[in-house]
Amino acid sequence: MTLDQLEIGKPAIITKVNGNGILRSRLLEMGLIPETIVEVVKTAPLKDPIEISLRSYVLTIRLEEAQLIEVQEVNKDDLCFSRKPE
Repeated sequence: MTLDQLEIGKPAIITKVNGNGILRSRLLEMGLIPETIVEVVKTAPLKDPIEISLRSYVLTIRLEEAQLIEVQEVNKDDLCFSRKPE
């Protein structure tokens, strides 16, 4: 599943960031790295852009960028927020 397919309010863990060169580097620099918990906050009417929450901040990315980020959905009950940040 990719980030653009994730339902609003459902948490997921980033498993892979696809793309090449500058775009992939930019996504990684914004904190979109594997094993990071992410949640879709809201989307624009045509689903572009997408507002996401990760690492205690909110980020807005384009639909085409969200399609490059592979995620695995998780249950909120299974998340452990007591561990140290990455």
